[in-house]
Amino acid sequence: MKLSRFADFGLRACMRMASDPSRPFSTAELADEFGISRNHLTKAVRTLANAGIVETRRGTGGGAVLAQPPERVSVGRVVAILEARSALVECFQADGGTCVVTASCRLKGMLEKARSAFIPELDQFTLADCPLDAPTGGADGRHA
Repeated sequence: MKLSRFADFGLRACMRMASDPSRPFSTAELADEFGISRNHLTKAVRTLANAGIVETRRGTGGGAVLAQPPERVSVGRVVAILEARSALVECFQADGGTCVVTASCRLKGMLEKARSAFIPELDQFTLADCPLDAPTGGADGRHA
């Protein structure tokens, strides 16, 4: 299975927040650290805030922090929230897509079963299992 960039960006942010749960992280700081789009990261963080995974704070010293301790936030829950809008294949789209083999396709059921097993597998892990510490070394300060 391949995660969307949206989920990838949101997971990176959560993993980084898990490394220092009391410290607020700005989206600008995280986007720069990861070399990713601030706009896309902001949307992912907003989605996570709306779902209660992170809290956002405005003003001086503001930013995003995990709403709960990292050991209480499952990776599966984060992925499920961030991937809620993403269809694995065209026929999984809300409108059914325009796949020409949908009527006779037997693959859809298999893919649905695999997708259904994916999140529970990730639910076995929490953000405490995968904190992402600040980058060290490298010319641009980003992770290797």
